[in-house]
Amino acid sequence: MTTTAVLQDLKVIELGQLIAGPFAAKTLADFGANVVKIEPPGVGDPLRKWRLLKEGTSVWWQVQSRSKRSLALDLRQPEAQEIVRKLVADADVLIENFRPGAMEAWGLGPDHLLAINPRLIMLRISGYGQTGPYRDKPGFGVVAEAMGGMRHLSAEPGRVPVRVGVSIGDTLAALHGVIGILLALHERQRSGKGQVIDVALYEAVFNCMESLLPEYSAFGEVRGPGGSALPGIAPSNAYLCQDGSYALVAGNGDSIFKRLMHTIGRNDLGQDPALAGNIGRVARVSEIDAAIGDWAKQHSVAEVLAELDKADVPGGRIYSVADIAADPHYLARGMLEKVQMDDGSTLAVPGICPKLSRTPGAHARNAPLQVGQDSEAVLREIGLTSAQIQALKDRGIVAGGPALAPDSQR
Repeated sequence: MTTTAVLQDLKVIELGQLIAGPFAAKTLADFGANVVKIEPPGVGDPLRKWRLLKEGTSVWWQVQSRSKRSLALDLRQPEAQEIVRKLVADADVLIENFRPGAMEAWGLGPDHLLAINPRLIMLRISGYGQTGPYRDKPGFGVVAEAMGGMRHLSAEPGRVPVRVGVSIGDTLAALHGVIGILLALHERQRSGKGQVIDVALYEAVFNCMESLLPEYSAFGEVRGPGGSALPGIAPSNAYLCQDGSYALVAGNGDSIFKRLMHTIGRNDLGQDPALAGNIGRVARVSEIDAAIGDWAKQHSVAEVLAELDKADVPGGRIYSVADIAADPHYLARGMLEKVQMDDGSTLAVPGICPKLSRTPGAHARNAPLQVGQDSEAVLREIGLTSAQIQALKDRGIVAGGPALAPDSQR
């Protein structure tokens, strides 16, 4: 297996902060892209202080910013904006997730940057996109999830809709952005030209809403929340077991349903011609769920899952992170990666996904602990001298690292 990184020749400039843009850049960095993350001097990306901290820095940061370099620039200053233009001159990709109009106000919009580098691919992630009547509204993932249709479905019927426990809207937008970048890179091989990718958070969510719109268009059907079930597909639900745990059972394939009914001792249902297809099962889903529920509550979740495995029926239990960390399959697949931190301790982080057979991704370096940790190295790559870098530091335009010695002493 080669250690050559599939994106090792890709230079990426990451602007923006928190989740969507940085997650897209993280995904590229996992596969070898040279990602320069630009952060504001001082506090840096707010994600550095989100949720639980270790030695003053979020452990989430170690996932989101691994394999990146940090350049601290005050983008409000013209000199910092000029540095971005110099970085863009030989970059392949620029990722930003500011509110629409911010980049243009800094002289860093597509017209400016593509004039400098016509091969540049520019990913722009925002709440509502770069056009349309809502473009100027602030948009976070939680709002996008609601507008995209997800929040309406995520509840028990008759109860308040709940959010997914992670920032799924931002992550979906980031992954759509990565797809757009890879498509644009492929097209650039033919045309030699870059382009702009416009990803709206709500659209990324909406794109995953399956049959929601065509069902409304064809039948006037407003799909509602289904709780733990999968409305319109039966049986697929969570069933309470004897030990108080839940077993997830997906018996919605026609032959799978027959095997499931045999396993629970209900061949009368399994052999019923009216239940041979999904349409018939949906019409009698309450009866089927009750039968599975009656069986499940007589057994522990481990016993239920063992019987489902014997019958080749898809089933599982609800994992907490403690379950994930102890699971042998996660371990065997390399999804529980241990990295050594700068203080010598180890930290478990998610492994890299997807898995490529010849050019797999890798955790190339830890996330930069110091804001602007790599400022000097990045600025030297675009031709700035020690004196120029120190002058920018003195004025607060650049930050990071110690005071610089003159070039002659280096």
